[in-house]
Amino acid sequence: MDLLLADERTLLAGMVDRQRDEIASLLEPLSEDEARARLVPSLTTPLGLVKHATFVERVWFHHRVAGVSRAELGLPDEVDDSFQLVEEDTVETVLAAYVDACARSREIAAGRDLDQNYAWHSGVVSLRFIFAHLVQELARHAGHGDILVEQLVARRKT
Repeated sequence: MDLLLADERTLLAGMVDRQRDEIASLLEPLSEDEARARLVPSLTTPLGLVKHATFVERVWFHHRVAGVSRAELGLPDEVDDSFQLVEEDTVETVLAAYVDACARSREIAAGRDLDQNYAWHSGVVSLRFIFAHLVQELARHAGHGDILVEQLVARRKT
């Protein structure tokens, strides 16, 4: 999709989709063990980043925009808990959940006006803000993931 001359809606949605693709691609070169590897003191791992990105999609689009409760979505109360991996998490299951969450987010956003407002903490935000926030959030985590993946792949050569 050519975004260079796109209208605002197409540009915002397209930029979010580019970052979604970057997040999804983090796991491609990694084994199960590498995807779970902790290279930093926090819970941040490649697999955990993708799991967190699923949380982000569900919080912003499924919860805030669509109005589904956090409890119904099974979302943790604390953001840090969204990086937490359980034994059942695999590259395949986490990636599938992410792809599904992104598809559902696209469905939820479709046809809604960029100026429509949604509750956020003590105020409101527009759908435009949500798209822009997702670009920033996903790009930051894709960058974190790129560094982790680079380190993990480099380990194989030593």
